[in-house]
Amino acid sequence: MLMQSIAPKEFLKTSNEIPILDVRSPSEFATGHLPSAISFPIFSDNERAVIGTLFKKEGPKPATKKGLGIVGPKLVDFIEQAEKLGVAEFRMYCWRGGMRSQSMATLLESYGFKVVLLKGGYKAYRNFIIEYFSAQLPIKVITGYTGSKKTAFLYLLKTQGAQIVDLEGLANHQGSSFGNQKSMSQPTTEQFQNMLLDEFLKLDLRKPVFIEDESMRIGQVNVPEVFYQQKSNSPHIFLEIDKAERVEFLKEDYKNLSAEQLILATEGISKKLGLELAAEAIECIKLGHGTR
Repeated sequence: MLMQSIAPKEFLKTSNEIPILDVRSPSEFATGHLPSAISFPIFSDNERAVIGTLFKKEGPKPATKKGLGIVGPKLVDFIEQAEKLGVAEFRMYCWRGGMRSQSMATLLESYGFKVVLLKGGYKAYRNFIIEYFSAQLPIKVITGYTGSKKTAFLYLLKTQGAQIVDLEGLANHQGSSFGNQKSMSQPTTEQFQNMLLDEFLKLDLRKPVFIEDESMRIGQVNVPEVFYQQKSNSPHIFLEIDKAERVEFLKEDYKNLSAEQLILATEGISKKLGLELAAEAIECIKLGHGTR
């Protein structure tokens, strides 16, 4: 029987209805995966490294034989893991839709599960992200000076029924040098981009989608270049907020940062601020004074 595989666009339509199994190694999964996927590795990281080395040194047949020897004792365990999920059908992928996903799908289908593969695997999915964000999207960008409460305004729009995508929320970062001091952890760039696609797929693209103005890099993660270009060319809405109000908002927002964190943040914008003014600000922080 020819195993069924479908392209990413069709595959993603049921991503929240049918469990998706990612049969790549744990480290591959940790770097990036479909947001709703379940880690279901056919090989551990060490096992995958052993097989990869053998493939390079001795070729595909010895590597395949080694892989079969590793997988053999796990077959029943794979079936039992699948049974615990309590469903009769799965979507599945590996890196390129090759031997790993096909082998696991064959096993589960032989037991009675229905399995549909992601055509081209995770690599095809990643290419689809670029394709998706290359197409024209109805983006409207909320912009303004630092402290203009852009994120709060974004969520105010949401309460009025508007569609929004919170880039900073997905990145777990406030998108500034000072925000960097508040961020405890961020997803990988790869996973951030995966989550960004997931958010857009939930929306009605016949209506506007509001986002906050961000640079190419939000903390330690990068937005897709094609998305950034599209954002830059989309209509911008500038929030005009009184400077004194912005200062009060920023004081409240960052009041719990330590002096060390404030100094690191100031050093991060020293070129933009000007070296002399940055040095003055840092000295004020050390003395516990406000800045002008």
